[in-house]
Amino acid sequence: MGSEPGGGGGSGSGSSGSGGVGEERRAALLRRITEEGGFAYVSSAEKAACGDLRAAEAAREMAWEQLHSGPWHAVVPAWRDAYAMACLHVAELRAGAGDRREALRALDMGLIMGGPLLRGELDAAVERIAAEGSEKRREEEEKGDAERWREELAKNQNLEEVLQALPKKSLSCKIIEKRSSMSLETFISDHFLRESPVVISGCIDHWPARTKWKDIEYLKGIAGDRTVPVEVGKNYLCTEWKQELITFSQFLERIWCTDCPANLTYLAQHPLFDQIRELRNDIMIPDFCFAGGGELQSLNAWFGPLGTVTPLHHDPHHNLFAQVVGRKYIRLYPASVSDDLYPHAESMLHNTSQVDLDNIDSEEFPRVENLDFMDCILDEGEMLYIPPKWWHYVRSLSPSFSVSFWWSAMSPSSSERT
Repeated sequence: MGSEPGGGGGSGSGSSGSGGVGEERRAALLRRITEEGGFAYVSSAEKAACGDLRAAEAAREMAWEQLHSGPWHAVVPAWRDAYAMACLHVAELRAGAGDRREALRALDMGLIMGGPLLRGELDAAVERIAAEGSEKRREEEEKGDAERWREELAKNQNLEEVLQALPKKSLSCKIIEKRSSMSLETFISDHFLRESPVVISGCIDHWPARTKWKDIEYLKGIAGDRTVPVEVGKNYLCTEWKQELITFSQFLERIWCTDCPANLTYLAQHPLFDQIRELRNDIMIPDFCFAGGGELQSLNAWFGPLGTVTPLHHDPHHNLFAQVVGRKYIRLYPASVSDDLYPHAESMLHNTSQVDLDNIDSEEFPRVENLDFMDCILDEGEMLYIPPKWWHYVRSLSPSFSVSFWWSAMSPSSSERT
């Protein structure tokens, strides 16, 4: 499934455009926008550069409209860069007026939706503005948050409760093999070349994230005021499903709110580590991701409460799914049974099954009932290797922080959902 909000500036790289280089970039961009007929945008951007906040907001709105004028893939790249430029102007002027939170929000929107041209300037501005407020404590932070967070993460459902919540026949077919501290050579010969799933333990225990991400004060201090895209609803196939932009602190608060599935909030398939670089320092790329001489194609965060579900689907890449905090149930079907899983016909969902594993309609989808599958409960500190095109269903069994590493030796398409 497409992930348009996550497909912005995170894929680009650049240096901090200071001095003449930065001015040259901006001038060239304005010339390009003029060629695209964006005369009103250019006029507003020039006023914004002179300190006019209203003009900066107007330029941002004009660029935003261009980003939503048609399918995401059809957006003229220069307009993505123009949106990033407008976000920079807004942030600089908001920060100058002492409005740190709105400045950070503007920068995050530039990182999420903007192009790569001014990525270095956005990163530098985030670092500067975030540092200015690093010694200030958030007045609204409740004293009991840290303790409540630790208690919630420590909860562990017993196996009977887990099985009652899982799809039919779970843990009754073939359990995915688990291996400890596997060598790269063994992984390649026994699993990568054979495209055979495996759970690997003992390889991410050294990640700082294994302890730091259990500390809510650390997470709020690093990312609390940053804006992130989240999904709200049972899953992306439901009619009530929607996307929102909220602060990371607001997202952490929503992790407790699991009573109503319609309000379930999931930070899913988002390049969070490109956006918030401090969190990137808490994880490392496993050597397994270089198997086959391929290159890492995508690094995404999957953060959410108990009960999040990713429907049965497949992806085009090799996938190493690391469970950093909490645990998840994962079911796999091989690519060879794709037709028996009734993929959606429409192009946007062609990699997603019509079958709801939580409530299988045997009359409509009769071939699913007797299919063999592999499954497991992926515990904290473990990684699951999912070969390309293998169908997988994922359910969180606790508040959960996961990281997925996609890699491929082929030229990838980044439009599929993990």
